[in-house]
Amino acid sequence: MSISHSCIKYIRSLDQKKVRRIDKVFLAEGPKIVSDLLGTFHCRMLVSTDDWLKAHPNALADEVFCVTSEELSRASLLRTPQQVLAVFSQPTYSFDISLPQQSLCLALDGVQDPGNLGTIIRVADWFGIEHIFCSMDTVEVYNPKVVQATMGAIARVKTYYTSLKDFISQIPNVPVYGTFLDGDNIYNETLSTNGLIIMGNEGNGISEEIASLVNKRLFIPNYPIGRPTSESLNVAIATSIICAEFRRRCLV
Repeated sequence: MSISHSCIKYIRSLDQKKVRRIDKVFLAEGPKIVSDLLGTFHCRMLVSTDDWLKAHPNALADEVFCVTSEELSRASLLRTPQQVLAVFSQPTYSFDISLPQQSLCLALDGVQDPGNLGTIIRVADWFGIEHIFCSMDTVEVYNPKVVQATMGAIARVKTYYTSLKDFISQIPNVPVYGTFLDGDNIYNETLSTNGLIIMGNEGNGISEEIASLVNKRLFIPNYPIGRPTSESLNVAIATSIICAEFRRRCLV
């Protein structure tokens, strides 16, 4: 089926949050991400080159468009289009407040950068963390830049948007970790296999409101301790270090 100008215009409009929210869809681009998501989310529209379609004869979507490289370029939000893009339905997740009692979960307090959120989701996927709770002011997970940065991990990690204050208040007797410059050295602390790890905003860290609910304050020391160094770590890098240390404890 050939693709119309109006269809191309609609695909490009998915860079707008209001359009994604109204239609409850999101855009994914590239062979790796689209292939990962096809088996997980309902695909409303698949737009690809003939070569990609021939290599994936079982790909299912409500609408399938075989396009030229020029047409794909006009529809794509990427500088360098990659054979295929797809429009998926946003999943609806409901969460059980007992999840942090049963497993290790992440919570994001005001993370704003799409690349950081996408990377954090990818990190969570690598370390087997399946649930991320986001404050309402955290960047939207279906932002195309977030989706691309997850590299398909969005298919395996569930994200929920909620009031972190209300959520944490409902999970008493659960370890709630947070990173602070005056926290305790993470390498000297006892770490649990369940609980909630809170990561804060890129510039301001964890908000005062949420910080008051943290019962395990952690610090990632620089090396050597006391050496003049950068003021702080990027939130996605810090998340990687923390998750790696929690999971390392499970292996020893």
